[in-house]
Amino acid sequence: MRVDIWSDIVCPWCYVGKARFEKALRGFAHRDEVEVVYHSFELDPGYPADKRSETNLQMLARKFGLSAAQARSADGQVAALAHAEGLGFQVERPIGNTFDLHRVIHLGLAKGVQRDLLTAMNEAYFAQARPVFDPDVITDVAAAVGLDPAAVREVLDGDAWADEARQDESQAQQIGISGVPFLVLDMRLGVSGAQPTELFARALDQAWEGRS
Repeated sequence: MRVDIWSDIVCPWCYVGKARFEKALRGFAHRDEVEVVYHSFELDPGYPADKRSETNLQMLARKFGLSAAQARSADGQVAALAHAEGLGFQVERPIGNTFDLHRVIHLGLAKGVQRDLLTAMNEAYFAQARPVFDPDVITDVAAAVGLDPAAVREVLDGDAWADEARQDESQAQQIGISGVPFLVLDMRLGVSGAQPTELFARALDQAWEGRS
């Protein structure tokens, strides 16, 4: 059985949802027969690639007309959910365009380390508030899970895996995905959002039972 998951690296709900889904998967009787593939989805594809000065709290305040205190409170609510899952979470983090990160994640998929790479990127960003949009940081995080730093740099310096990332995004549009995380189990059962672990567990059971 295959599970396809659309997510973005800077999406806190994706971070929480990934932890909950993986907890459900660990308790799934047929977990060794499940292939999980992560797909690219940009929450803000128009965010300037060269902009490095804004934080997530400043972005929330600007985008939704919130005060600084309101923005911190809003992100703090997600932080509490992350902590409940045993995840590290810094409320204030740098923000940036994530397309290059998605391209490197596709490299990780090709090399068999996609899940480890995404986990490492999530931890670097949410738990440590590292500027994962910086090429040096991306390379460091990727190297820590076994990717060749030179291969990562080659991706970042060119346009490798761009078509694959765009194809993911095009497929999301065709399916009708407007928010992430979004899971599709065996291309038949869709689950939207950072649902409770119990719901993910039921979805896995339902998808498995519905296999022809």
